[in-house]
Amino acid sequence: MRFRPSTRLAAAFKPRVPLTSDAGLRHRHRPVLSRLPVSPSLPHLLQAHARLLVLGLAAHRASLAHLLALCAALSPPAPPRYFRLLYAAIARPNVFASNNLLRCLAHSDCDAARDALPFYAHMRRAGIPTNNYTFPFLLQACSRDPVFGEGTQVHSHAVKCGLEEDLYVRNAFISFYSSCGELNHARRVFDEFPGQRDLVSWNALLTGYARAGRTDAAQELFDRMPERDPISWSTIIMGYVQSGALEKGLEVFRELVGKGSTVNEATLVTVLSASAQLGLLELSRHTFEEMKQRDVFAWNAMICGLATHGLGKETLELFQRFLGGGLRPTGVTFVGVLNACSRAGLVAEGRRCFKLMVEEYGIEPEMEHYGCIVDLLGRAGLVHEAYELIQGMSMAPDPVLWGILLGACRVHGLVDLGVSIGNKLIELEPEHDGHYVLLAGVYAKAKRWEDVVKVRRLMAHRGTKKVAGWSLMEAHGTVHKFVAGDKEHKDSVEIHKTLEMVIMRLTEAGYSPDVSAVLHDIGDEEKVHVIKEHSERLAIAFGLMVVERSRPIRIVKNLRVCGDCHEFSKMVTKVFGREIVVNLLKTVQNLEWLVLDQELEHTEKQVNVIQKHLEGETVEMPLEFDVETKLKKDIMGINK
Repeated sequence: MRFRPSTRLAAAFKPRVPLTSDAGLRHRHRPVLSRLPVSPSLPHLLQAHARLLVLGLAAHRASLAHLLALCAALSPPAPPRYFRLLYAAIARPNVFASNNLLRCLAHSDCDAARDALPFYAHMRRAGIPTNNYTFPFLLQACSRDPVFGEGTQVHSHAVKCGLEEDLYVRNAFISFYSSCGELNHARRVFDEFPGQRDLVSWNALLTGYARAGRTDAAQELFDRMPERDPISWSTIIMGYVQSGALEKGLEVFRELVGKGSTVNEATLVTVLSASAQLGLLELSRHTFEEMKQRDVFAWNAMICGLATHGLGKETLELFQRFLGGGLRPTGVTFVGVLNACSRAGLVAEGRRCFKLMVEEYGIEPEMEHYGCIVDLLGRAGLVHEAYELIQGMSMAPDPVLWGILLGACRVHGLVDLGVSIGNKLIELEPEHDGHYVLLAGVYAKAKRWEDVVKVRRLMAHRGTKKVAGWSLMEAHGTVHKFVAGDKEHKDSVEIHKTLEMVIMRLTEAGYSPDVSAVLHDIGDEEKVHVIKEHSERLAIAFGLMVVERSRPIRIVKNLRVCGDCHEFSKMVTKVFGREIVVNLLKTVQNLEWLVLDQELEHTEKQVNVIQKHLEGETVEMPLEFDVETKLKKDIMGINK
C-alpha cells in the first residue's frame, strides 16, 4: 500500500525550491519540527517522525539529529530502543547528534546509562570530535551507577582535550566525584581554579558533603558561599536531617526565615518532608497549610509523612482532599497511600486504592506498590494471598519483596513457606546478612535450634557478618550514638542506672518482655538481659536524662526496631508521658533531595540555542499531522 500525506497538509508543505537540493531538504523538515509544542511528549515525536517518513526524510541527518535532541529532553525518558534506532539511522553522525545520544542515555535507566562510556569510546574510535557539552552528559550518565575508576579515565580525556578549565565540565566532575563519595577529589577540582566557579559549583560540593553526612564540612562551605539560592538552603537542611541533627536543620530554616528571605516551595517541601518523616507532625501540618501553592510534591510529602506514622485514616482523608483539588496522583502518591493502609491494617481500603491506581489513573504498578500490598496482606495474616500476588506479577519480584513476605512468615509462624523463601533469598543475595537473620528467626520461632545453628554456620562460611545495630539521638546540638550493650558513652553508668529504673517502672505497669527476637538457645532470663540492652533502649534512657519534658525524644536507627522494643517505647510513652519518635535511617535517606541539576539545565539551554540556530524558532501550535494508520502503528510499535 502506498501512503501519501493528505491534500491539505501536502499544500502546507509545498516547497519553494527543488526538493532534490539540500536547501529543499532543509525546507521540508523545518515545518514538521516547528509544529511541535514547546514541551512535546513521546507520542508527539513519534507522529513527527512518521511525518518525516511520509515526506521521504527518513535518512535526513538534520531532521533525525533534532528528533534525537527532543528525545533527550523528554520526561519521562524515551525508550532506549527508540533513540538508539534514531541515532543508528543517521549517516555520519556529528558531535551534536552524539552528544544528544549521551544525553538520552543519561536520562534513561541504569542499564542504558551503563552504555554511555562504551559509546564515548566508539565516538573516539570513529573520529567524532568532543566538546564541552560531551563531558557533562557523559558524566551524568556515569553518575547513575558511579564507578570511580571510570570517572578518572573520563577526567584524563577532558584534560587531554584542553577542557579542564571549562566551567560546565568542572561542575560535572565535582558532581560525579561527590556521587562516588570521593569528596577529596571533588574538593580538589573545586579548589583547583577558584576563578572558575559559580553557584552550581558550590551547590554540587555542598550536596556531596551533606549526602555523606559531613555536616561540619557542609556548614563550613555553606558559611563561605558568596551567594545562596533555595537549593543551597534545602541541601544544608536535608544534610542535618539525614545525619539525625533535626534540631540543627530546623535552626537553619529559622535562620532563613529570620533573614527575611523568600522561602520557595522547594525549601518548604524539604522542611515539610523532614518534619513529617521525623515525627514533627504539628510543624509539618502547619507548614503544609501555610503554603500558598501546593504542588504534587508538597502533597506527596505530607501524604508519605502521615503514612510513615501509621495515620491511615488521616492519610486517606488528605488523599481525598488531594483528588478534590483536581490534581492527578503519581506513583509516589499511591506509595504513600498504600503504605498508610498497610501500617494501619486497612486491607479493604488498600485493595480499593490499588485498583484505583491501575484502572482509574492507568499507573503501572512498580515494585514499591507491590511491596506495600504484600506488606498489607502479610501484616493481616493473608500470607498465602500475598504469595499468590507475587507469583502473578508481570515483572520479576526483587529480593526486597521476598524479604517482606519472609518477615510475614516469621511473624505468623509459617515455617515451610518461610524456609522456601529464605533459601531462595540466600541464593539471590548470598552476601545480604538480613536474609540469614530472617531465616534463622523463622527457625527460632519454631524452636528448631539446630537449623538456627546451621544458618549461622552458613553465614560464617560465606564471610557474611550481621550488621551491628546502632541508634542516634540528638541532644543540645550534639548527636550521640549508641550500640547494643554500649559501655563507651561518657555517661554510660548513669544511662544503665536510668534504664534499670525505667524497666522497673514499666514492669510495675504490666510490661513483660517478648524474647522471641533473640535467636539463641538460651534461658529466658538470659534473653531478657540481651534484649534490654538494645541500642534504642539506651538512647531512650539517655533521652529521659537530658531532653526537656516538653520536647520529644527523637531517635534514628540503622535497623528495624524489634517487636519488644516497639512495645517498650509505647510503654515508656504511657508511663512517663514522653513522646518518642523512632525512624529508620533508610527512611530518612530516602527523603526527596530537592537539589536540582543546574549544570544540566545550563547545557540544555546551550543545546537549545544550537538547535534554534539550525532549525529556526520553535513555534508553539497544536499538532495537526494526519498520518496514515498503518505507518503510524509501525512507528508507535517502537514504544512497546
